[in-house]
Amino acid sequence: MLQPLAQNIVYGILIGSLYGLAALGLSLVFGVSKFLNVSHGELLMLGGYASFWLFKLLKIDPFISIPLTIIFLLLIGFILYRLIFSRLIKLDVEKKIQNSLLVGFGLSTIFQNIALRLWTADDRSITTVYSAKSLEFAGVRFPIVRLISLGIALIVLVGLQIFLKKTYTGKAIRATVEDWQSASLMGINIHSVYLLAFVLGCAIAGAAGTLVSICYSVDPSMGLNWTLKSMVVMVLGGLGSMVGTFVGGIILGVTESATAFFIGGNYRLIAGLVLFLIILIFRPQGLFGTKEGDR
Repeated sequence: MLQPLAQNIVYGILIGSLYGLAALGLSLVFGVSKFLNVSHGELLMLGGYASFWLFKLLKIDPFISIPLTIIFLLLIGFILYRLIFSRLIKLDVEKKIQNSLLVGFGLSTIFQNIALRLWTADDRSITTVYSAKSLEFAGVRFPIVRLISLGIALIVLVGLQIFLKKTYTGKAIRATVEDWQSASLMGINIHSVYLLAFVLGCAIAGAAGTLVSICYSVDPSMGLNWTLKSMVVMVLGGLGSMVGTFVGGIILGVTESATAFFIGGNYRLIAGLVLFLIILIFRPQGLFGTKEGDR
């Protein structure tokens, strides 16, 4: 009983780290610019396909291809921001959220159809010589690829935290989040800040997509599922908290795995949504967020 439960919890932590990583990008973009980009999951999907084809055609190890995937998504993010999202900057928060939702749904449909045309509806996954290898401790298996993915997710989280708290650019981003008008008066180019936050969010989605393609699989219809999970995780952890967002991903992953173990796999998604509703009702600012008046 205890060993299978421990195995499920381990799997929950490992998949939860991917939820947390995927949500980091969405949280960063929304926290800075108030763009609710519901095509976030499709950006993750593109990252997964990029690594898959780099491995399939050029034999580039998927973990080594992550920097290339990040560059690819940086370019996509730059183009999307310049052509579309930059036009929403001057709107008030409510209209910005509404319009970014509409734009995101449109982009989601476009990316899905492009992926279907190019790669069909088949699942694609990356299988390497080490894909089936694992470590074992006290009878609990730790798949190598998922452990490496957890490590990469933690590196991204720590790197993002250092960037936001220790660098001038990161401090400019935080200042813009607190009060963009005051930040502008201090000489901060808020348009550059919004652009940087957006492309970084896209790049993080691309990195998450690579890890998903290694640990699981990618297909053209996967985007909505990952966008919803990212939104749930973002609310669980608390808006504006990168560490909280990542921990929220772990909590969601463990909740889903524990539910699958005790009740059944068919209820794992329901359990995540129930947890989401409980947090919304009793702690709407999220587990690690702060109320507006407490800041």
